[in-house]
Order: sequence, then C-alpha cells, then structure tokens
Amino acid sequence: MADRVGNKPGNLNFMKMIIRKFTLSFLLMLFLLSGCKNEQTTTTLPRSTPEAEGVSSQGIIDFLNAAAKSKHEFHSFMFLRHGKVIAEGWWNPYKPELLHTLYSTSKSFTATAVGFAVSEKRLSLSDKVVSFFPDAIPDTVSQFLSELKVSDLLSMTAGQDPDPTFKAVTTNRNWVKAFLATPIVHKPGTKFLYNTLATYMLSAIVQKATGEKVIDFLKPRLFDPLAIEGMDWEVDPHGINTGGWGLRLKTEDMAKFGELFLQKGKWNGKQVLPAAWVEEASTKKIDQNPDAAQSVRDSSDWLQGYCYQMWRCRHNAFRADGAYGQYIIVFPGQDAVIAVTAETPDMQGEINLIWENLLPAMETQSLPENSSLSTTLKQRLSSLALPLPALGKSSAVVSQVSGKTFTFEPNDKHLKSINIQFKDNTCNLSMMMDSANYSFSAGSGQWLPGTTSLVGPNLLLQAKAHYVGLPPAKVAASYGWKDDYTLVMVLRYIESPHTETITCIFDKTKVSVGFRYSNDPNNIKPDLQGSL
Repeated sequence: MADRVGNKPGNLNFMKMIIRKFTLSFLLMLFLLSGCKNEQTTTTLPRSTPEAEGVSSQGIIDFLNAAAKSKHEFHSFMFLRHGKVIAEGWWNPYKPELLHTLYSTSKSFTATAVGFAVSEKRLSLSDKVVSFFPDAIPDTVSQFLSELKVSDLLSMTAGQDPDPTFKAVTTNRNWVKAFLATPIVHKPGTKFLYNTLATYMLSAIVQKATGEKVIDFLKPRLFDPLAIEGMDWEVDPHGINTGGWGLRLKTEDMAKFGELFLQKGKWNGKQVLPAAWVEEASTKKIDQNPDAAQSVRDSSDWLQGYCYQMWRCRHNAFRADGAYGQYIIVFPGQDAVIAVTAETPDMQGEINLIWENLLPAMETQSLPENSSLSTTLKQRLSSLALPLPALGKSSAVVSQVSGKTFTFEPNDKHLKSINIQFKDNTCNLSMMMDSANYSFSAGSGQWLPGTTSLVGPNLLLQAKAHYVGLPPAKVAASYGWKDDYTLVMVLRYIESPHTETITCIFDKTKVSVGFRYSNDPNNIKPDLQGSL
C-alpha cells in the first residue's frame, strides 16, 4: 500500500499545486463575474421606496387615482427622488422595454449636443447661422438673417413669424434652404416664437461642425455614459436628424437625462456634461409673452420663461416638453425628477396633476415606512392598464364575412381591398394599400402584440423622409363588436402616443370602413365603401 500514488511526497506537492491554481482561477472567475454584475447594474437607476426618500406613498396613489379619473391617457411615469426610482408604472400594453416617441422633448437632447460641441470648441453660441451653410443661403441675405446666431436658435428667438416648420418639412426636401429662405421679420434675439425648424437647424449645424449626426455625436458623450441603448432618431431627406422631434427613448432613459441635469451634469461622480452648460441651458432666456397678466402667468407653465430648448415651470422647476404630454420635469429644490409619457389634448391639465399630487408628497426628511400603503401602491403600479374596447365578443355576421375579400374604388387612403378572418377569439385583418399588404391580429378582450410597416398616426406624418430607416412599428391590437354589424379594431402604436381605430360596418355584400386617429379626433373623413 506504501506504493500508492497518492502517498508519494512528490505527487502530494503536485496535487497541492493543482489545488492552489484551481482555487486562484475560481476566485478570479468569481471576481470577474462580480465585476460584470456590478457593471450591469449601472445600466439601470437604483431603486428605493417612497418613504425612505421622503415621499408619501399616499401622494403617489392620489396621483394614480386622479390620472384614472382624468381625460389624460397616461402611458408611463417614473418618479426619482435623491437619485433613486421610488415609483414607476406602465399602463398595459405599454411596457418598460419599449421606446416612446418624444416629440419636442427631443429638442432638449439636440441642445445638449450643441452644449457638447461648444465645450469642445467645435462651434460657439455667437457663430452666425449663415456661416455654416454658404451653399444654401438665398441670393439676397437680409440684415436680420446675417445677424442670426446659434444662441437665437436655441432660445426660439429666430425672428421668423409665422412658424415655418410644417410647410417647410412637408413641401421641401432641403430644409436648410427652406429655413434660410424664410423671411425674418423681428430682430433675432428679441421675440419668442416656438419654431421647430429652428431646432432642426441646430441639428444641421452640429452635423456640419462635427461631421456626425446628432445621435452619433451624442452616443459616446451622453448615451454611453448614461447606459442609454437602442435609441433611434428620425432624419430629413439628407440624413440629418430632425432635431426638433423624432427621438425615441425608453421611459427610464428620459429619467436618466433629467437626473443628469439635476446633478448639474455629473453621472456616477464624473462630470459628463459641463455644469456651466447645464446652468446656461436651464435658465430663462426669453419671456414668452411679456404682456400676459400676472393671473395668467400664475396658472400657466408656458409663461415662466424659455431656456435653451427647455421650459421653466412653476414651483422653480424646469422641463423638457413634448407634444401630447411627454415630460421630463426636474425639481432642483426637491432633488427630484419625474418622467411621463402620455396622450392628452390638455398638457397643462396633465402637468397640474403632478403639482397637485406629487409635489406636495415630497418632504425634506425620510418618512416612517407604511407597509399597508406600500402594498397598495405596488399593487396599483403593477396593475396599470389602458381599457380594452368595451365591446361585444361575437356577432351573427362573423360566418358571413370571415375569409371574404372586399374591394374598393380608388380613394385618398389608397385602400384597395381588405380581408377579415376570425379564429379562436382572434380577428386577422389584411389591408392592401397600393402594392403593399398590411396585416394585423387583434384579440378579443386582450391586446395582441405585433409589428407593421404601415405608418401610424403622427403629428408630422407628412414630413419628407418620415420614418425612413426606422424599424417596423410595434403595435398592440384588440377588437370587438359595437353591434351585430359593426366591427371595431383598436390598433395602438405602442412606441408612440397614438392609436388608430378601424371601424367596419357590414351590410350583406358591402362594407363601410372608417379610420380614426386619436391625435386628430375631429378630422372625420367619409368612410370608404367596399364590396365583395
């Protein structure tokens, strides 16, 4: 037995060496895995509870109750206090991982790109706009156009009137030329007029000065440090980011941007954006309406002063602001940020719910934990959902129309035919428009997810190059019967604020089809008539 390998001194030392190497390798692997895990956790904001950060859960519950009773359709919100997420919610079928169309909240990101370019001495606020585009200036350059500076674009004081945006982007393929050809009727820097084409010009200037689109220029400077991924941004016909609209981010990405400004440009202890730019960009530069009565000012968040592509708010806050209620609100006095996505016809009414419920819920010190309120709040946040169509689930005409194709005479919608099939509480609708076929699957009593290349509702739907290069739209669809002959399909474009409703009224061998956009409810066009 003395000759067994395990008992030989040389072999014992060899085994000890192997064990030591294995132990060191194992410990190194654990260290690396731990490092990867820590690196991963920096991609999301830290979480806490409302009371731990000095916020009453009851105030958040009150906000959710008020939102549910209001005319505002909320899609998501995230509440940060002291740098931590204390409440977050998405109204199904909206979800945390989805991007969301920001509309003019995009402007604040474009201005931030200008801030980086200024800090790197790629351009200055006093640079003349015409100096960047010698090949696009009109034959006659007016005195006001020659005076127009980058800072005037930032503060919405370009001097044009009326706003040229819609006409320029829907009728021209060269938006720079369209802007420079628009008469300037007020001395630049003296009069406020909201002008989205002016923001587009900032995007064009950044691209001229840096050689990169704004989204690419921001990636290593803003998006990467904040661990913002998957974003996209619309472009004009020449590949310039639209600037004043078209950026899509997740709700948490919006909150991160607000937190960066709250921390005066610092992120995880590092100065990402110069503090001087944060101060410059978030302080009042122009009075929107100097003649407004004080009583009007006191009730309006659009008359507190305009900054650099940001708005001052009441209660000493400031915000990035997008059409239909996309907000990033920064509260320096309360060390808080609130990000909201929504669709509302009354943006002031939406923000009032925040002042009335969430602002007073913030205290200066932490509060005692309340397990009952905490449980109630978690349940409310996890069960948020937009209402499904309040419609019947079946109809006597299903067997008559299922699988049938209805054709249409030439029309403005370019609809050639539709085919509808019903199976297992699912309605499959196919529409032939011009030479393209678009198909949707809608659930009865539930939202069915899908994608489509059909361009959905949008404020700038007619802009040249609209959605060029972007992936197919994500949708969620549900259907039901208004009566025995009326089919209603609700199609939510869940990476935008908007919804399309398709109504089909059947009459023997004929069908009447109507399309309604949630962002244009008063634009009711004649229904299209089809037949078998």
